[in-house]
Amino acid sequence: MATISSNTPLNTRKPILSARRSRSRSVMIGLVVLLVVTVLMGLGLGAVRVTPAQIVAIVLDNFEINHSLDIAYEARERGVLIAIRFPRVLLGVLVGAALGISGAAIQGLFRNPLAAPGLIGISSGAALAAVSVIVLGATLLQGLTELLGNFTLPVSAFAGGVVTTFIIYQLSSSHGRTSVVTMLLAGIAINALTGAVIGILTFIADDEQLRSLTFWGLGSLGGATWRSLRVAAPMIMAALITLPFLARPLNALLLGEDEAKHLGINVERTKRFIILWVALAVGAAVAVSGAIGFVGLVVPHLLRLTIGPDHRYVIPGSALLGASLLLCADLIARTIVVPAELPIGIVTSLLGGPFFLWLLLKDRKNHLV
Repeated sequence: MATISSNTPLNTRKPILSARRSRSRSVMIGLVVLLVVTVLMGLGLGAVRVTPAQIVAIVLDNFEINHSLDIAYEARERGVLIAIRFPRVLLGVLVGAALGISGAAIQGLFRNPLAAPGLIGISSGAALAAVSVIVLGATLLQGLTELLGNFTLPVSAFAGGVVTTFIIYQLSSSHGRTSVVTMLLAGIAINALTGAVIGILTFIADDEQLRSLTFWGLGSLGGATWRSLRVAAPMIMAALITLPFLARPLNALLLGEDEAKHLGINVERTKRFIILWVALAVGAAVAVSGAIGFVGLVVPHLLRLTIGPDHRYVIPGSALLGASLLLCADLIARTIVVPAELPIGIVTSLLGGPFFLWLLLKDRKNHLV
């Protein structure tokens, strides 16, 4: 991909920028098509097969929309699609988009491709809060449970993500500057501490709570219902709608904080907004799906290698690609060992780990050439 530096002649910059924008738009269109395909695959494939035509007919009939389609389907296919697969696929889209867009925003904020919600402790903080509610919700946290009702889990996970994020941010910032090395080391320490506390809570949990904790530790979309979707969707959608509007400040931050200030960007307010919305998205995602790794790390990095660093494309593109990646991982998780189901976190780690190592090796070779 062509690069632009300060030594690039002015008469060649416009064609390069035009080609980059054209490539970015093409990639975005391709990501939309990929998401549509993965959604149809997620809805149609499984122990009960449903064709795309049957999906359309079932949806139209479910909403009592008049149509002329003469497509036969059984009651079992309709029941599986409406009650099980639709909430699961929609939740997968939301969680994958939340993790992807959060990774893109965090990497842009810290100006480092290694930054991700999981590596710097956001996911573990949210998971600790959620596990605390599961184990202590009927005892020490009973008042909180009675106050928030069905929203206790997502709100607690959100609060845990916010607190963890601000701790990491404060530890890695000094005199208005953020140290990436300190950020990563603080993230490792936070992950270790939260892991230890989760271990203690696991030790005192009963059998029923242990089954829930297994879900949180490995991640899964198996518990998706219309109820859980209604609880998580508003918070995730709010983050998905808001974060793309921070693309311009993030582009300015690529030049450095001082340069961004000269361009009229309120750097500190931008940082607070990004932290808030990322914590909201990740907290809600963890609350309904558990801790799922590598999506927020690999997806933005891959997009930057493909279309460049412009956050106007990287942020929405990360949401689209994150959703598609998680749907593919979920499809593998629930079909590869039928009738059993693998935790989705295992699949994303098995796919994301080697793929990210390949990206690193490829990037290193490009720098050595």
